Amino acid sequence: PPQPSLWKRSRRELLQCLERLVRALVTGDRLSAPAPVAQPAWERFLACCRGQGLLSSAESHAGAGCCWTHAAASRPLYLILDDNFYYQSMRYEVYQLARKYSLSFCQLFLECPLECCLQRNRLRSHPLPDQTIYLMARKIEMPDLKKNAWERNSLILKSFDCTSEDNEQVISLLASALENPVKQNEENTEQKEADRAICAASTVHQADQTCRRIISQAMKDAKDKNILPSEMKSLAEELNKLKAEFLEDLRQGNHLKHQICIQNQCFDPATSVISSFQHEAANVVNKYILK
Repeated sequence: PPQPSLWKRSRRELLQCLERLVRALVTGDRLSAPAPVAQPAWERFLACCRGQGLLSSAESHAGAGCCWTHAAASRPLYLILDDNFYYQSMRYEVYQLARKYSLSFCQLFLECPLECCLQRNRLRSHPLPDQTIYLMARKIEMPDLKKNAWERNSLILKSFDCTSEDNEQVISLLASALENPVKQNEENTEQKEADRAICAASTVHQADQTCRRIISQAMKDAKDKNILPSEMKSLAEELNKLKAEFLEDLRQGNHLKHQICIQNQCFDPATSVISSFQHEAANVVNKYILK
């Protein structure tokens, strides 16, 4: 199988380190490295823990195990994961960890207009390309408090207009989460809900990628037929609008109206939508070619 990308591998290693930290805190044992994690990643993780006053700075050798400071063992502890977590599935992995050890879990989502994100990014010492910000804006999935029971301890704030009331809401969120740890017996219902959401997102992503390839090939075919540039632009807009409509149908579960059965064999929703989209896209292209 293909190797995961660097950022995926780093995220996985961080979660493994985090679980080892949580397990050691719950059991009171010394903190030792999880076997699959590369030594540099573990050293960075330990350095972060020492910087937060959780581990004794006298413990310099990661392989020997590390001791907790009195502060880490004697008072409530919040572990803050500061990341985009743009897919719900990424956040759900952290929730699963909290549930496994009966810990508290909450989410703070900062909602920010795209233009504000772009402006802030350009002021950074090492700004990202604008295209990265556009891509993140398209991909990011806000907490869905109604659909996902596991996201009910979430707070959505307008990050461009922070007020003192926001601070009070954050403190209230943290206090509420600390008082209501996740119960392991919540697993069945919530995991099924999350699995359905992840599966649906994967199906839409699969359909989106295939539809993009269909559009790319359709535009190439149209160009080979010497379609005028102005009409090429109109064709691209029409095809992208068509794609958006089909994907929205898939998200909403309306794919049944596009269901295609051949010789009594019905395709899965993504395949049905793709087949139907390919047929409709061909009709659109022919409309321009046969003018």
